[in-house]
Amino acid sequence: MPPRFERITFPGSQDASLSARLDLPAGPPRAFALFAHCFTCSKDVKAASRIAARLTDLGYGLLRFDFTGLGASDGEFANTNFSSNVDDLVAAARWLREHHAGPQLLVGHSLGGAAVLVAASQIPEVAAVATIGAPSDAGHVAHLFDGALDEIAEHGEACVELQGRRFTIRRQLVDDLRDDRVTAAAAEFNGALLVLHSPVDNTVGVEHAAAIYGAAKHPKSFVSLDAADHLLTDAADSEYAASMIGVWAQRYLADQSGAAAAPSASAQVVVAETTQGAFLNHVVTGRHRFLADEPVSIGGFDAGPGPYDLLGAALGACTSMTLRMYADRKRLPLDRVTVEVSHDKVHVSDAADAEAASPSGARIDRFTRVLVVEGELDDDQRASLLRIADKCPVHRTLEQSSRIVTELA
Repeated sequence: MPPRFERITFPGSQDASLSARLDLPAGPPRAFALFAHCFTCSKDVKAASRIAARLTDLGYGLLRFDFTGLGASDGEFANTNFSSNVDDLVAAARWLREHHAGPQLLVGHSLGGAAVLVAASQIPEVAAVATIGAPSDAGHVAHLFDGALDEIAEHGEACVELQGRRFTIRRQLVDDLRDDRVTAAAAEFNGALLVLHSPVDNTVGVEHAAAIYGAAKHPKSFVSLDAADHLLTDAADSEYAASMIGVWAQRYLADQSGAAAAPSASAQVVVAETTQGAFLNHVVTGRHRFLADEPVSIGGFDAGPGPYDLLGAALGACTSMTLRMYADRKRLPLDRVTVEVSHDKVHVSDAADAEAASPSGARIDRFTRVLVVEGELDDDQRASLLRIADKCPVHRTLEQSSRIVTELA
């Protein structure tokens, strides 16, 4: 199910144009979320990208953007502070509301986690907030430029190196960070809160997670990120965090996708429209559930395999299973089978095995099947596997005419 994305801009709190990316799932989003990155980072930091990818896999639409003066956004970072970051989040939520739907979920990493807690009260749609490695007081960030505090106090600003880049830090940022609002915001928040934190986070200690969690009302949850570092540089850590957020949030968010529930298994195979888009369908086979769709190029969401993809999958699966049964029975040294299937329509005259009686100019369906057989097989054994492939039941069904009986329920 390939996700989609849009690159957008919107006016931030200081009238600067903010650069944003809206990641969308293959089908209509179940809910929209807003992501706030860490201090001096950008929307494209690896952790943010991986979290966005996982949440879209789970059906969420996620807006992430660069705060004023960072990444690809306009404006001067030196003129910003914690309050302007909160205001940027409110502006981002306003854009989502006007163009799609207001965010029900806020996700914030590090200082972004503190910012989403404070911003939540100003975004009426918010039902859930998730923080990752967030400080319980915004002033904790000031330790990053402790050595420059005297210069900032005397001259009003100082140039500070953070994560290998130089930033101008002004007194108004330092003063604003000292305004303790984070735990108060957690205490006042009436939605669901998920606090994710690593017990070995050397940038923001786990005691900050305890303070946020302790201040908040229920429903609240805590997830330990075990050995993760502060920036979640290990892909497994950021993907785990996103998976936990996505599954947890489903309990508290209203599903805005408009999807009809999957039908019950009232027959061997049941296919029913999801009521989303022109072609998206639920497919139910026994206890198995998945989606079928058409490509975007013909009006679908590409949220699942198309009908001919499913037909090709049936041929490929049946071929692989048939070869395995034969090899095991004959005790052939077959280690693994891979079947590649493609489908197209060709003129009868182009088909090598076309019957002479076929009408001139007619087109037929052609499935091309490539077998990859691994193991210490000799030429005779490989040839026997090639012959057996033509005996798979789905192969025979496709080659023979079938009768389809259609009735109205």
